[in-house]
Amino acid sequence: MRGFVMGWGIRILIIAVIVVGALIFRDRMSNNAGELKVGDCFDDPPAAVEIKDVQHHPCTEAHTAEVVFVGKMTGDNAAYPADSVVESLVGANCIPAWNAYTGKTYDSEEILDLGFYQPTSQGWSKGDRDVICYAIRVDSEPMTSSLKATQ
Repeated sequence: MRGFVMGWGIRILIIAVIVVGALIFRDRMSNNAGELKVGDCFDDPPAAVEIKDVQHHPCTEAHTAEVVFVGKMTGDNAAYPADSVVESLVGANCIPAWNAYTGKTYDSEEILDLGFYQPTSQGWSKGDRDVICYAIRVDSEPMTSSLKATQ
C-alpha cells in the first residue's frame, strides 16, 4: 500500500511541476496568434501572409510588437469582409485603443505604428471574427519595455 501512495505522490508532484512551469514560462512559449491578449508582447513574424503562431516574450525582453486591442468583427460566414470594412473597424476601434494604451497620438507619432491581424477567408468561413491590433516600431527594431502609458 505504501508503494501505491508513494507512486501517486510522485505523479502528482510531476503534474504540479509541469503546471507551475507552464505558468512561469508562458511569456516565452510560442502560442496561437488568436490567443493574444491586450498587453501581450510578442514577435510579429516578418513578411508572413498568414499568421498562426507567434513567439511571446515578457515585455522587458526584446520583442517587436505589443497588443493594444482585441475585438470581433460581425458578419455571416458567406460574406468575407472587404478591405474597406476591415479598415473602418481598425480606424474606429484600434486607433483609439492604440492612443489610450500608448498615451500617444497615432496621427502625429513618428516612431510607433499600428499593425493588425484579421481572419483569413478560410477562418472567416469557420466563424473566426477576431481582430488583433498591436503597436510596432516603424523601423521594426525590437523594444525592451512595455509601450503602455503610465497612468
